[in-house]
This record gives sequence, structure tokens and C-alpha cells, in this order.
Amino acid sequence: MEHFLDCYLDNFKEAPRNSLYDRRTRKAMVEYINTLIEGCSAADDGDTEITCQTAVRTLVRYHQRAKASNGNVCMMGKYHNILYIAVRLCYLWGVKNLDIISELLRDIYSCEYTFERIIIGAIFGTRAPHYIAGWKSDFDDKEDNFRGLIYFLDKANKAKLEFPFELKKNETKLFRFIDLPIESCGKTSMVKLSVQLGLPDKLLFFTRFGALTSHEADDGDSLEFILNRLMEFNHSYPYNLVACLQILLRVTTKVTFKNTDKILKDVMMDQYESLIEDGIMPLSRSGFLPPELKHLCRCKIRECLWNNYNLPHRIHDLPLPDPLRKYIDILVD
Repeated sequence: MEHFLDCYLDNFKEAPRNSLYDRRTRKAMVEYINTLIEGCSAADDGDTEITCQTAVRTLVRYHQRAKASNGNVCMMGKYHNILYIAVRLCYLWGVKNLDIISELLRDIYSCEYTFERIIIGAIFGTRAPHYIAGWKSDFDDKEDNFRGLIYFLDKANKAKLEFPFELKKNETKLFRFIDLPIESCGKTSMVKLSVQLGLPDKLLFFTRFGALTSHEADDGDSLEFILNRLMEFNHSYPYNLVACLQILLRVTTKVTFKNTDKILKDVMMDQYESLIEDGIMPLSRSGFLPPELKHLCRCKIRECLWNNYNLPHRIHDLPLPDPLRKYIDILVD
């Protein structure tokens, strides 16, 4: 497999620098390499996993050699877009090798300092990246892109990957894949963006993977934001925003407010009394009653799993009945 792909890439060197800019060209290259993988794996006891790993590793090495030949500065164009051929192959064939996927993600981030080409299409749809950033998504549609995002989130979690991001000048912090600010969306996190757009289905997935609800790059806590949004509707609350609030309440013990010294229940009564009266905001998260012991246990278990990069895939290894596993996985209240 490696020999065939090296021969193909030798001819690829003569192609124009922008030869992989067009989505159709990238798709054709993926289809060609898919055919190589199928043919080579058939001759190698049908082990498509090993063959695909070899293909992805070869593409990553090609990018690294091109970068090294240019003073360790990525030449972008086809030399960088080759990595998105590898991204597509990993997703289509379900590559499980964490070392290979980690190397691929680190190489992408070292050149772009973002994963927007994997993230934006999953949230806004595959047409949005063309208008936001000028490139077209490598995924078929929004659902396909979202499944791809979940695939890479899961692998990044299992590999315990962290990436540096400059929040302010000379202030850099390490973030997990799921918490990386999205540069083209005002450095907003995936959680905050899902809340702003009222996307409870996306928010549920991100919080299950341990996404932070209070993020340094965001202007305030996501819970505070959704409470302010709900107050704008004067007792006629949109279902999607209420659903977002309910999901956020599953992973936190109480609301936190910036720039105030007041105790929680006083702030809630001063600013969000109608939400409490309408039963939208429970008393146990508003400072009037202590949170339920069952919920506190869930938060603590999730915290321990998060610290060890085990959300959500290790929840089902816990010696608990299935209903409790679903509860800890925030699938039910």
C-alpha cells in the first residue's frame, strides 16, 4: 500500500499548488485511495484497518516532508489539504489507532491553530464554511459532518490531547479539542455557540463529552447567557432554549455570575424571578434549596471521569445499573 501511494504522490508533486482547493478534486482523490485500500487489503488477508492506517500515515508523512523542506513552515495549498484527505479516510474507515489520529490532528493544528474545517459544518451546515471561510466542507451534509466531529472528539478525548490557544496577547492556555475557541465565530466555544443558536441536540453531545459550560474565551457563563435570553420572551419560552437550559442544569450544581458579590438566591430573585415562578429554573439550582444528592453524585462522578479523559466512553464501564449510567451520561434527568 505504501509503495503504491508513494508512486501516486510522486506524480502529485507536478500538480498545481491549488489542485486540492476544489472539493470535487479532494473527493476524487479520496475515492482513488479508497480503491487502493480495498485492493491492497484484499491481498493482505482483508485487514482494511492496517491498510488504511498505512495510507493515512503516508499522507501525514508527505505533509511533514513538504513542511520540513520549507524551513518547517507549511506551504498550505495542496501540501496542507492532503491532511484533509487523511481526515476523510480516517472517518470513512473508522481508524482506531490513536497515535495516527493524534499525529494527524496535531499536524493540522500546528498549521491552522484551529479545527474549524471539522467543526463549522457540523454546527451551521456544510454550505456555511464557504461563506464564512471560503472553503467547502469535505463532508456530505450536516449530519455526516456532525458524525465526523463526534468521531474526532472521541478519539481526541481518548488520546488525552490538548492544544495551545492564545486567548490574549502573550496569554496562551491549553484546551481540549472540545473546548477550543472557534476563531471565525468570535472565539466562542462550541457549547456557547450551541446555546446562542438554540441547538439542544448539539449541546447534549458536547456536554456529554465534558465540554466546559463556563469558558475563559466566552463572555460569561453559558447558563447566565441562556437565562438572560429566556427573560426576553415574557413567559412564552421557546422549547429549544428551555431544552438547552435543562441540559446545562444536568452538568452543574448552581448558576455562577460574574461581577457580583450577591448571594445566588438574591441575584435569582432580582433578575430572574419570573423563571423561578414559572418553574423554568428549579429552586435547587437557584440557591433556595440544596441540590439533590443524586445530582451532586452525578456531578462528582463526571468530574472524576473528566479529569481522566474518560467522558463519556467509560461511563458504561461503571458497576451500576443501566438507568444510573444513563443518568450519569446526562441522557435522562
